[in-house]
Amino acid sequence: MAEDAAAVVKERLAGLCRRRRLDLSGLPIGVITAPSLRLDCGRDQRRLEATVGRHAPRLLLLDPFVRLHRINENDAGEVSALLGYLRDLQRRHDLAVAVVHHTRKNGAGSSGGGQSLRGSGDFFAWVDTALSLRRQRQQLLLSIEHRAWHSPPPVTLTLAGSETDHAHLAVVATAPMGEVERGAGAATDIDAAVLRALANAPGGTLARAALRAALGVRNQRLGAALARLVATGAIKRSGEVWVPAPPAPAPIPVP
Repeated sequence: MAEDAAAVVKERLAGLCRRRRLDLSGLPIGVITAPSLRLDCGRDQRRLEATVGRHAPRLLLLDPFVRLHRINENDAGEVSALLGYLRDLQRRHDLAVAVVHHTRKNGAGSSGGGQSLRGSGDFFAWVDTALSLRRQRQQLLLSIEHRAWHSPPPVTLTLAGSETDHAHLAVVATAPMGEVERGAGAATDIDAAVLRALANAPGGTLARAALRAALGVRNQRLGAALARLVATGAIKRSGEVWVPAPPAPAPIPVP
């Protein structure tokens, strides 16, 4: 919790527990209280891994990402290296890693979900599940995007309670399933159109502007499709152009 003092974090956790009639002292929750943590620094990476190895948590929450590094978030190479460390940590210690990240100022009110994340597109390509919050008047809309499964309906939330009653988020409504099904179908259609355009292009490569012109879609929709296809390994970026990813090598038969 890189933006809040330890006392504030403890009071917030205590309020959540009181709301749910739980005893905070009896829960396996730990807070990292180091004065600074830089995930791009080899020394801090080793310290974090030692802490994870010692406590064996099921979930590691890093909030917010921008306060936990000194890299250029628009540099895909730097972002990829840092996220690669987190992926390795997650796999070797069998834990979930939740990273809180901000959206771009000019994308905060859009419906782009994970595509509106600030910085390199590698952020959205890295996640297994993206939970995106955006404000609509006095309410919040929670969108959920999965790498390997259909997205559920968006959920409308509101801040309920008071300072004395421990304010909390409450569910107001869920979008009709029909809207979600139409959205999922549209996503499938544009993904397939991108693959067809690349397959028919000379040399099998197209720049983003050429793809957008060929498909006649908004830049935001195209960006979401490219991120999904990269995440599934169907395409990859090569310099300024997009190309189909080479197929995985066939397994060698064992006699």
